[in-house]
Amino acid sequence: MPQKQALEGLKVVSFGRLLAGPLAAKHLADHGATVVKVESSTKVDQVRVGAPYAGGIPGMNRSGYFALANNNKYSMCLNLKHYDGIAVAKELIVWADVLIENLMPGMMAKWGLGNEEIMDINPNIIIVRASMQGQTGPYAGQPGVGTLLQGLAGFIHFVGWPDRSPVGMPTAVPDYIAPWYIVAAVMAALDRRRKTGKGLYIDLSQYEASITFLSTAILDYTANNRIQQQQGNRHASAAPHGAYRCQGDDRWCVIAVFEEEEWDGFCKAIGNPDWTKEAMFSTLRRRKNNEDALDKLVEEWTIQHSAEKVMELMQAAGVPAAVVESNEDLFDDPQLQHRKHFRRICHPEMGSCAYSSPPFQLSKTPAEMKIPAPCLGEHTEYVCREILGMPDERFVNLTLAGVFE
Repeated sequence: MPQKQALEGLKVVSFGRLLAGPLAAKHLADHGATVVKVESSTKVDQVRVGAPYAGGIPGMNRSGYFALANNNKYSMCLNLKHYDGIAVAKELIVWADVLIENLMPGMMAKWGLGNEEIMDINPNIIIVRASMQGQTGPYAGQPGVGTLLQGLAGFIHFVGWPDRSPVGMPTAVPDYIAPWYIVAAVMAALDRRRKTGKGLYIDLSQYEASITFLSTAILDYTANNRIQQQQGNRHASAAPHGAYRCQGDDRWCVIAVFEEEEWDGFCKAIGNPDWTKEAMFSTLRRRKNNEDALDKLVEEWTIQHSAEKVMELMQAAGVPAAVVESNEDLFDDPQLQHRKHFRRICHPEMGSCAYSSPPFQLSKTPAEMKIPAPCLGEHTEYVCREILGMPDERFVNLTLAGVFE
């Protein structure tokens, strides 16, 4: 008998856009949940039209960004501005165990899909509303996306060099943090429902989820009244600490030396040159005081070797080090290959695409990457007829009325 997946039988309806809500639903789908993604051709999920595109050819079914967060799902087009569209949405809610949305607070309530209305038709459902700053409070209605939220949450303040303006990050970091909190909250709610038979409502703030990743800076402020600043590639408790240029075109290796034992290992790995014995480098404090000179000397050594060789020598000596890998490097990484992290699925428009599998592996019920990210509205008819049991005549009439747009 084939192994059942951990969440097989769980039914999820997702009204999410962009990444936070869709990624959470993807994680559930990867472990067997049946997920219906509700979309609209009149207001397309912004990620669908976001680069990069397969083959460099734009198209709402060709976005790698969208594919990342939406494999293993069914896509259903539904016009929620249409009265009958709301009626179909309610049928999905009756069917579902979990509803996930990350829209503006109050948007679904305007459609008649507030918490009370949903609980009235399905008292056992678990509702997750994962907005930017939560459903209540003076700024709950403030619009924004993850790229803006990373500034509000404090991440951008720490990224850059002390003598320059903050540079920020090239991706919406909060959108990759919040989904794991959503999944944890859903699993806790499912456990509670198993014991009580009752559903509940989860109000998740992506803002609050994000700032938990700044715990050391928050502690430093509350305990020492110190506001941490940009440090470039440096670390207050390590030297050398940074990304060092290596042999080749734009090749780098990160090295981090915290303990004296690691310093001894570092010195041995580079051949114990005379400068490592100088008093100015004899302790961590002195190395920090002379960090510019230290970094220059370290890079004079690393530039003579490949990044892989530097990493190999450092790790063999007990020194934390890692190659700064490009996208190409990730696919050649032997550790990721061994764990089969990237799984390829054939997409009807993009062809063979690589998807990231979950970072954890369940020994008895492993995740499966079964179906590619859906084309817009690809499964509308399937959802209506097979999942909702909608009669043919009604489906045709609703289609002609523009409900499935």
